[in-house]
Amino acid sequence: VALAAFSGASAFAPSTSVLPSARRSVRASLAMRDSYMAGNWKLNPESLDDAKALAKEVVEASSDMPGESAVFVPFPYLGAVGDVLEGSKVQLGAQDCYIEAKGAYTGAVSMGMLKSTGVKAVLAGHSERRSIFGEDDDTINKKVLTIIESGLDCILCIGETQEEYDMDLNNEVCALQLAKGLQGVSEEMLSKVIIAYEPVWAIGTGKVATPEIAESVHAYIRSWFTKAYSKKAAEAMRIQYGGSVTPESVDELMAQPNIDGALVGGASLVGEKFARIMNYKALDTAAAPVEEKAAPVEQKAAPVEEKNGGKRTAIKEFWEKLVGSSA
Repeated sequence: VALAAFSGASAFAPSTSVLPSARRSVRASLAMRDSYMAGNWKLNPESLDDAKALAKEVVEASSDMPGESAVFVPFPYLGAVGDVLEGSKVQLGAQDCYIEAKGAYTGAVSMGMLKSTGVKAVLAGHSERRSIFGEDDDTINKKVLTIIESGLDCILCIGETQEEYDMDLNNEVCALQLAKGLQGVSEEMLSKVIIAYEPVWAIGTGKVATPEIAESVHAYIRSWFTKAYSKKAAEAMRIQYGGSVTPESVDELMAQPNIDGALVGGASLVGEKFARIMNYKALDTAAAPVEEKAAPVEQKAAPVEEKNGGKRTAIKEFWEKLVGSSA
């Protein structure tokens, strides 16, 4: 499955190029999936009192929000923040978990422990867990299965680095991470899965993929689910965008037909900012003016053979990585 998905990413992936006018009409005419706004607090805030105060601000802003929302808080704050969230529309989430239920695993936190504090969803595969803590696709897949089998929702994070983006490998990277992260996950189990596309180059950098770039990758991810599972599964899958989402960028991102929410980092630590993101404004995209912009020739100045050679080298490296970890 993984081999087919990876090779298919570039060789026979369905086209996801859609004119802006077509995207707007689709968004305006279809009943979309419920949105899901998630705040990932990471290693923040600095004290329990600050965490409870932030949670209170989020709750106060959630009464009229569209869709669903959750905050993913550090382990020490789960119980207290859960008490603040109780009875609200905001769910409690955990940033990580361990695959064993109990035992001699110093520093680990089990799914049973998380469930006992009221946690409803858990992150898996965040780029910081991959790059800083060395979690590979096999480890992430085990966590995905553990989370789903416990009955909680799993947000599986995927996305490419700056180097991979520059080599135009967005789709290949996403296909690889999806195939390996969802190994052993049946179509029935997908009801507990949410995908968060987070281009690594945009996380915490202030850079944001344009709505067109984000929509293109989201559309590809949805097409991957069509091929790997079914059209029904693809249409039901919620796909969040993450990567320096702000109150200023959220409305246009959420106007895209394949973007179903956001996984928010820094802005989720400021009550006012996350409140605006949760309560994004549904743009009247049908009435929006359409601007067709051609990419300047200068942007494509790199010699074709140089770009293709770099991409071939990168694909070869990914192929060796895939075969080596599947052996």
